[in-house]
Order: sequence, then C-alpha cells, then structure tokens
Amino acid sequence: MDTKITLYDKRFRTFIPNSEIESAIDKVAERLNADFRDRGEIPVILCTLNGAIMFTAELLKRLDFDCELVSMKLSSYSGTRSTGKVRQVMGLTGDISGKTVIIVEDIVDTGNTIVDLKEIVREKGAKDCRVCTMLLKPEVYKKDVVLDYVAMEIPNKFIVGFGLDYNELGRNYKDIYILDE
Repeated sequence: MDTKITLYDKRFRTFIPNSEIESAIDKVAERLNADFRDRGEIPVILCTLNGAIMFTAELLKRLDFDCELVSMKLSSYSGTRSTGKVRQVMGLTGDISGKTVIIVEDIVDTGNTIVDLKEIVREKGAKDCRVCTMLLKPEVYKKDVVLDYVAMEIPNKFIVGFGLDYNELGRNYKDIYILDE
C-alpha cells in the first residue's frame, strides 16, 4: 500500500515497508551474532543519535551476545541536504577505551559522519571499531572506511521514517518514505 505523508512543505510516499526493514535487520543481526557470539569479550554498541535510535533498538533485541550501549549525537544535515560539515552535539555517554566498538548508524551517504566517528572512537582508545548501518547510498559513498554490516542499499534520494527525519519530523514512522517529486 502506497501511503503518503506530509512533513512541513514536503510530501513523501512509502519507499520501504516495515516488513522489509525488519527482514534486513534480522540478516544484519545474524551476521553480528556470528561474529561476536563466541568472542569472549563484551563489545560496545555506539548508537548515533537521533537517527539510529530505532535501528539500534531493533538490532539490540536480536543480538544474542552481551554488549554495552553508549550514545553520541552528531549532526550534518540541514533540511534535505548534507551540510558537508559534521558537528558534535553530544559526546560519548560512556567509556570505550580498550573495547571493541560497533558504530550503529541509520544511514551512510557522503560518509563524512562515519569518517569523523571512526576518528573519535580511535581517539577515545577503542581497541577495534566496526561499522553497522541500516542504509547505504553507494552512489555517493566514496570514503575508504569499511562498512562491515550494511542492512540495505538505496538510491541517492531523500528519505524519512524509521528514525530518519526532515527537520526533526518523521522519525516515528515505522516505514521509510521517499520524497514524492
């Protein structure tokens, strides 16, 4: 069913239904479980606020190994476009020194945020760092940072829902919507 929503001055239509999102999260969780279940260490899940809250919550429910949870808030968007500059809005909520960190992102497009996050994690003394993203826009991602776990690849279009927003609205929708142009 193609549902339409309006946020401020923009109309959006259903792009990825929740059932597809949940299935993609199941697959990523299976890979994470296979990699971390028997490692004998407790990794730290780093939720990048605010966008990755829903993805992180759903992912955590599926993980069958012990893990810690910390958060950090970065921002690089204004309206429907990346500013190209990443600013740290809130620092890490816990200590990651000497630990393996799994960065959990909602979306990777230009890759500027993920490059900065990896550097911050390194500076804070993590022994290892992996990247897990719900969505990847491969046609615009040109960075050297390896994305270890990618749930879904999408075209370079502006989307909202399942944690993603348009000027802070739309995060609460369970489906993902695309700009209806």
